[in-house]
Amino acid sequence: MTTIGHRIFSPVTRLASDALRLRISHVSSNRSLQTRRFADKAADKTAKPAAKEGGEAVAQTAETAATSGSEASKSKSWWDSAEFWGRCGALAGWGMSGAAIYDAMQSSPEIISLNMTGVLIVYSSLFARWAFVVKPQNLLLASCHVTNVAAQCNQMRRALEYKQSNGEDEAVNDILMKAGATAAVGAACVLAGPTVQSAIVNANLGVVSTVAAADAGPFTVHFWAPMSKWLISGASFLELDRPTEKISLAQYSALTLTGFFFSRYALLVTPINYTLCSVNVALFGSSAWHLGRKIKADFM
Repeated sequence: MTTIGHRIFSPVTRLASDALRLRISHVSSNRSLQTRRFADKAADKTAKPAAKEGGEAVAQTAETAATSGSEASKSKSWWDSAEFWGRCGALAGWGMSGAAIYDAMQSSPEIISLNMTGVLIVYSSLFARWAFVVKPQNLLLASCHVTNVAAQCNQMRRALEYKQSNGEDEAVNDILMKAGATAAVGAACVLAGPTVQSAIVNANLGVVSTVAAADAGPFTVHFWAPMSKWLISGASFLELDRPTEKISLAQYSALTLTGFFFSRYALLVTPINYTLCSVNVALFGSSAWHLGRKIKADFM
């Protein structure tokens, strides 16, 4: 009997047990699903304010950056712009080149100052290089100085030919010998400069080595370009009593403007060049003196 009852009820029991397990599994699944939905809703409620706050923070940061950039662009006016003063200086330099070209076409060679012309050739050669390596680079200025070298060489040719036509052959030969010696010394300095600089810097001579290694030190064009401009100022100072009929109005107008613009430009470039600033102050003064005398003699 026991065996028969077991056989009868055993399938029924198994079916009931299976159904119970399925129901329990279904209930557990529903509860797990409800738990996940509740967790997702809670996460959404937490994430939305966080995302909103994050978005507001990003927007505020962007607005602050934009405001700072706007204020920075406003604060950097034309007075503090190296590009502005560099362009003005380049235009004044083009005026100097134009003055030489104008004088070559319109003026007699007798008014050409050989001292000033020679100095301008050296000056523009150095400044063509300086404008190319300075930061920010000034290609407009470099091109005007290359043009000025050609124009001043032509002026030198005209002046020498004029002297030869007047029988001053000895004076011409003397000038040519001095020009050749100057060119030879300049070439030797350029070739030997790096070796000498390296030796001085490695010798640890204190201030001497520091000066030799400086970005605008005596072994760089940043030093020699303004020094060549001192020669222009010196030439002007040495000829303060130059007859006004021998003063080129166009040339000295360009030199006066160059001195004015470069006095500011020299303080905005990299490396800052105080030597260039000081020499342009002097150039402005000496050239303005000659220009004033010329204007007074011709128009007043």
